[in-house]
Formats: sequence, structure tokens, C-alpha cells
Amino acid sequence: MMQDFVIKEIEAAVGRDNVLTRWEERWCYAYDATDLAQAPEAVVFPGSAQEISKVLRLANRHGFAVTPRGAGTGRTGGAVPVAGGVVLVLTRMNRILEINAADMLAVVEPGVITGHLKTAVEEQGLYYPPDPSSADYCTIGGNVAECAGGAVAVQYGVTRDYVLGLTVVLPTGEIIDAGARTMKGVVGYDLTRLFLGSEGTLGVITRIILRLAPKPGARQTLAAAFPNLKAATEAVGLILRAGLAPTALEFMDRATLNCVRQMLPFKVPPQVAALLLLAVDGHRREVAERAAAMARFCREQGARPVMRAKTAPEAESFWRARRAISPALFKVKPQKVSEDVAVPLSAIPELVGRLEQISRHRGLPILCYGHAGDGNIHINVMYDHNIPQEQEAVGPAVKDLFALVRQLKGTLSGEHGVGLTKAPYLGLELSQEAIALQKRIKKAFDPNNIMNPGKIFPGGGS
Repeated sequence: MMQDFVIKEIEAAVGRDNVLTRWEERWCYAYDATDLAQAPEAVVFPGSAQEISKVLRLANRHGFAVTPRGAGTGRTGGAVPVAGGVVLVLTRMNRILEINAADMLAVVEPGVITGHLKTAVEEQGLYYPPDPSSADYCTIGGNVAECAGGAVAVQYGVTRDYVLGLTVVLPTGEIIDAGARTMKGVVGYDLTRLFLGSEGTLGVITRIILRLAPKPGARQTLAAAFPNLKAATEAVGLILRAGLAPTALEFMDRATLNCVRQMLPFKVPPQVAALLLLAVDGHRREVAERAAAMARFCREQGARPVMRAKTAPEAESFWRARRAISPALFKVKPQKVSEDVAVPLSAIPELVGRLEQISRHRGLPILCYGHAGDGNIHINVMYDHNIPQEQEAVGPAVKDLFALVRQLKGTLSGEHGVGLTKAPYLGLELSQEAIALQKRIKKAFDPNNIMNPGKIFPGGGS
């Protein structure tokens, strides 16, 4: 347990009111969106990079771990403080420091809610495209630490495509700037990209410079219902190769569709086996034409019916149902393991088809949905931990899934990161030499392994 004099030094660094030590307070920061939990010894709410620097210097002096945390929406245990120590909650640092329309950029602190930033820039005729499903409550800092994606990544890219520069407190307490305010910059190593997706293991991000895009003049949303799974998954690659350029191209299988069926603003015939949810945006004059072409193409691939949202509120109801999928899946079973694999586009039909074999073999429902337009499919292994045979089958089912993904030349994580849950499988994708190199990088940044230890690498980060 952390000694009282260490707590007092932390309180002196950030203010007594910004440190929580009571059990019930600490337990609120023991977990993220997984079912993993470990209580920290203290919860600290810093207000600046300088305060974070003081805390990290204390961590090196006294040997306690520091786990950075945004809103706790991560799905791989990245914010779970497995080594105890301090959880460093960045929600006090929640200012939008600048929105510069002339330079088309924004400067924010890490605790800014992603949805709040999107609204603020749109009020100035600009657009911040990354749109994780948790945008209404996740933070920009967490998005950067995990390199979050979202539905529009097929056209606009993911978080890393919008980060121009960062201010970071290194694990040893130094404060550095990486990147620039310009669209191009090749001075020295690209440290900005190194911190992106580093899951809080290489430093604490305290300021983020983001590239913005023009706000689209219009958007139209469609839903295409397919009579069988194979036709729906094959249509994904056909749509992209046809040059129809969807802004979003989402997929859900029958079981997933059944979980959100009542939220959709249209009736889905019972024979529908899969649904594609599509959007196109751009100049008002061209959007209607592109949406019509998309609808025609889907019908040619066997989709019946194809629905187009007639109003903006109706379109929003399409996407509200999509964002509600993850919690809605608990209608099937009370527990789930949610994986975010990605495969080449041509491999999507085989991936989805062979999931049915794994499901039958392991005796567990496996539901899939997600960002089909960039090959990033969310696969959910559903189970009841009160049924021993189901609990025992989860691990083997996940191993089967990962082996299949690697066979299809895919990756174990498209946007959620490695954290705790995927660390045991790192060797399926990375060679021992690559893992050793990454551990040397971690050691160079964090010689005492105080920064989010136990994440990414099997057996810890050193």
C-alpha cells in the first residue's frame, strides 16, 4: 500500500482536493469497458502538464505505477491499473484551446469529449471526422492513446490521420513537443506517430493539435437488406471497387440486427440475413446522385429492400441504432468478449462464414458487426459465466478466432489496441524480434517501467 507521506507529496503536487484515497472512490476508477478490475492506491486529477510532471517524478522516486485514464471507455483493459499505484485521470484538462478556421486546425487538451469537439468545430463550418461509437462520452486523449477509428474511416481515415502534433510528459517527467501545426513536417523521427496508439505506456499526452476538414454540405444514409450473409459481405468489396466511394459502410449480421431491430425507423423483413448501413457525403449537388447510384448497385447485388433516410432526424435514427449495438447484444447473453479484428476486404466473406463454424464447434453465439468498409469487424463471443461449459469455451473460441484472422492475413486489433486482453496473443502477429525492439523502445522512454505497466507485452513491458 502506498505510504502516507507519498500521498502527501502527491497532494502537494496537484492539490489535496484532486486526490482520492477512500476505497469506494478508488474503486470507481478500477475498471474500463471490459469486465477486468483492479483498484488503484490513489486517484489523481492533474490540471496541467507541470502537475503531471511532478507526479511522474514522484513515481520514479518512490517506485509506484501510473496509469493514465480518459473516460474509461476502452475495451481491452488499457486503463485498468493492474499494478496498483496511481490512476491519473485527465478529465480536468478539458479545454478546447483553439479552433483556427484559417489554418483548419484545433488545439485541445486530452480531456475534451470527442462529441463536444465535433459540435464546436461544426459551428464554425468545419469537421472533425473521427467518430468512435462512444463519441458522446469518450475523450480525445483516449482516442489518441488508442488510435480510435469509427464508421467514416473508410473515407476519412482514423484518429492518427488528424493528429498534427502533441505535447507529452515523458515517464521520467520531461515535457516535450512532437509534430507541428503544419500539414507536412519531416524534421527528425516521427515521435507523434510513435505516441499514437501507445496506450499510455510511453508518456502522458497533455495537448493535441488536430487537423480539421471542411464540413460536408450534405449527407444521405441508406440501409440495404440482404437475404444471405455471403451476398452482403461480398457486396462490400464490390461497392468499393465500383468507385461508389461511401463515407461509411457498416455491416451487421442477423443476430446483431435482431438486437436493434426495434430501434430502426423501418421494418426489416424476417428473412433478412444481414444489413449494410451506408452513407455518402460531400457537395449537396452530388450527394443525391451518389446515393441513388449506391441504392441501384445494392439492388443489383440482391439487396431487398434498400431504404433511404428521407430526413436528417430519420438518418440519425439509423446511426443511433448502430451506436446502440454493443450494449444491445446483452439481450443474447449476459457476458461477452468483444474483439475488433481487421482483415483484407477480400477476406471478409470467409471470415464471417467461418465464424459460424467456430460458433457451432464451441457452442457459443458469435455475433459480428462493424466497419466493413475498411475490413474492421467487431466480433462478439457471447456467454453466461454461470454456465461452466460456456465460461470454459470462451478462451478457446477467441483463440480460434485469432488463428483464423492471422490465416486470412489480418490483424488482431483494428482500433481497440492490445491492453491486457490481447497481450497473450501478441506473438501471433509480431515476431519475437519485433516484440524485443518495441520493449527496447519502452525501456528507453520508461527506464523504471512506471508508466501503465503490464499492458501490450505478455508478462509486462520490460
